[in-house]
Formats: sequence, C-alpha cells, structure tokens
Amino acid sequence: MSLPLFVQNAWSPSSGESVNLLVQDGIVQAVGPNVNPPAGPSNILQAKGMALVPPFVNGHTHAAMTLFRGYGDDMPLMEWLQTRIWPAEARLSEEDVYWGTRLACLEMIRSGTACFADMYWHYHAVARAVEDAGIRAFVGSILIDVAGEEQARQFQYLAEKNLEENSRYSTRVQFSLSPHAIYTVSGPSLSWLADFSQKHQVLTHIHLSETRHEVEECLRQHGMRPAFYLDQKGLLSPLTLLAHGVHLNEDELDLIASRGATLVTNPVSNMKLAVGGVFPYARAHHRRIPMAMGTDGAASNNGLDLLQDVKILALLQKHADGDPTVLPASQAFEILTGSRAPLLGLSGQIAAGEKADFLLMRRHDVEITPEHCFTSNLIYAMTGHQVDTMVVDGHILMTDRQIPDQDEIRHEVSHRAERVCKE
Repeated sequence: MSLPLFVQNAWSPSSGESVNLLVQDGIVQAVGPNVNPPAGPSNILQAKGMALVPPFVNGHTHAAMTLFRGYGDDMPLMEWLQTRIWPAEARLSEEDVYWGTRLACLEMIRSGTACFADMYWHYHAVARAVEDAGIRAFVGSILIDVAGEEQARQFQYLAEKNLEENSRYSTRVQFSLSPHAIYTVSGPSLSWLADFSQKHQVLTHIHLSETRHEVEECLRQHGMRPAFYLDQKGLLSPLTLLAHGVHLNEDELDLIASRGATLVTNPVSNMKLAVGGVFPYARAHHRRIPMAMGTDGAASNNGLDLLQDVKILALLQKHADGDPTVLPASQAFEILTGSRAPLLGLSGQIAAGEKADFLLMRRHDVEITPEHCFTSNLIYAMTGHQVDTMVVDGHILMTDRQIPDQDEIRHEVSHRAERVCKE
C-alpha cells in the first residue's frame, strides 16, 4: 500500500474556493475546503492556488507516429502515404514503436492528457510504453486483411494472444481491438471482430467515414453507407469507438445514436489532410451521441496537445454552422475531459470515489490574464504549457513541468527517427 497523497491549497473552478484533496490507493478519498491531511505519513503536494482540473482524454491517435512528425507535410494524402509513411513504417522495429510511444506519452503528459485510445503496430511495445509512462491507454490489437484469409487468421490469432497476455500489465493498460477501416478489413473479419468484442466485452476502435471516397466506395461495393455496413456486420454497439465520422448523414447519425456507439472527432488532422467536410457536431449532440475528440497521429497533426486542438474544434463548428453559440466552452470542456465518452473510462469529475487522475494548471500566466471565466480561458486561450502538474492513479507524473526521463526519451527518438525516415 502506497502512502496517501495530500494536495494542499488548490483552486476549484466549479466552486471558486480553495480546496484540499486526499488520495489513497489511486482513488480520491475526499476533496473540499475542509479536508485535513492524514494523521500518519503522506506525500504532500503544494498546489499554490493552481486550478484543480480533470485530465484530458485523447479518443483517437497513433502514438508512435511521433517518429514521423514533420516528415512529408503539405502533400496529398495518398502520395504522402505511399512515398513517405508506408516506406518508413516498413522499417519500424518493435523498439522503435516503444520509443515513439514513450515520446507521445511524454508529450501528452506535458499537455494534460491522461488517457488515450491508440491504434498502431506492435501491441506489446505500445503497452510497455504506456506502463512505463504511468498514464492510461486503450491499446489496440490491429486487424488488416487486404492480403487475404491467411493474413486475417494471423491477426485474429494475435488478437486472442494479446488479450491473454495483457494480464501482465496494470489496469491502466486496457486491451482493445483496432480494425483499421471497412476498406482494409473484410466482411468476415468484421463479423469475427463483432463476436470477439461482445464475447470479451472489449472496445473496438475503427476509422469510419473519414473521406468522401470511402463513402462512395462503400456505396458502390455494398449498396449502403459505411455506418449501415458496419452495423450489418454486427460491429456497431456501445463498445464501438468510431474515429472521424466526417461524412455521416442523418440516417447514419440516427443509427449510431440507437446503437450507443461513440464518435471521435479529429479536427486538426481532418483539416490538414483536407478530407472535404466538417464533423457534424450539432447534429450528433442533438441526438445525444457519446462523443470524444482526438489528435490523430503526430504525422497528420504534428502535435498531441488537445488544448490547442479543442479551440480549433470549437471555432470550426461555429464557423461551419454560421452560429457562434454552437459548441460553447462548457460543452467543449466536457468533450475534452471525457465526460461525454464514458466508454473511455474517465468521468471528467474530481470527487470522492473517482480515480485519482487530475491536473494542476497555472492561472496567472500572461496569456490567460484576466480570468473573467476560467472555462473560457481554458478552451480558447490555454495551451499545454499551462499544465504544471499531472497525477494519474494517485502517482505524480509531472510537477513544475518536469518529468524525470524526458531528455533520454527525446534523444532516443531523435536518433531512431533519423534511421526510420531515411530517404
């Protein structure tokens, strides 16, 4: 049993009061103005009036693609994939993926993200990196079978094996299924995944309706739009995480709402890759569809700072709808902190009985002065640089913006990226 953690003199945005917080064994025991330190030994964290804020949730990323940050920017999607990304990925080793993911975790900690949903190669490399970093993740077991039935069987075997072997990690590392997309995974494999997901009650994380071309090809090949095709295969359920959803129509949104699936919008990556549409936030919100936001990978975003992206998300929705009241700061905050996506495991609340995951954020930097409304400042003015301290599972991962192994990680990734991204 670890020592209790006592956080002293934090500021609560919801009450405007100075509060203390007591943590034991990864759970918040008490929070409020009258909480006293424990009688015995404890770890004391002086908050110095900083804001006590729930951490952020990144609903869709490819963490190890930090290795490709800035490698082939401003190119058409298929040219970028075929001439830069796919050749570089063919040179990736398991250790490359481990270190690329460690860098992603480092960047996410520094910008306030405590949990992410990942989709990438080398399951155990990603899981080890998450475990070593101290944060939470849904680590995806990839399935792609464009090469045929033998490839499908290999990836199905890996999914079964990865699920079994995931017990070697802490509960912060959650197994998930990551079929890439309906155009890279066959119908029989999608049905197999649906059965596997339901049998083991594990999250399934898939790209859907990211581009017009995907929709057109689905209509041509299957006579129906992507969400209906996924539903036909049994893979649209409360366990399904749908990344992008840019080109969903009204009927598909109705279907997704009825099935209880979760949508993840990735505004910066979508804009950079010019996918030709805007995520239908207002229509999804009206239907009460569970929702999160993601950065996508650092190759198609260049950063993993959700605070930079959430401002763009809010502004893009207002601009697209011609209505400044769409996606107000309060709703953006709910999306950012995961309270609108219970599938991803964080409540967006700091209260007794909740997981001891929280941030201390600076309130008096020049860029966020004055403080008429903390939530507005957080959504429209703050960046990850205002995150001073992160605690996950009751453990301090960063304080005063310092993480013990950050220099080693940065140097290791720089060295590996030179080899992987050679021309």
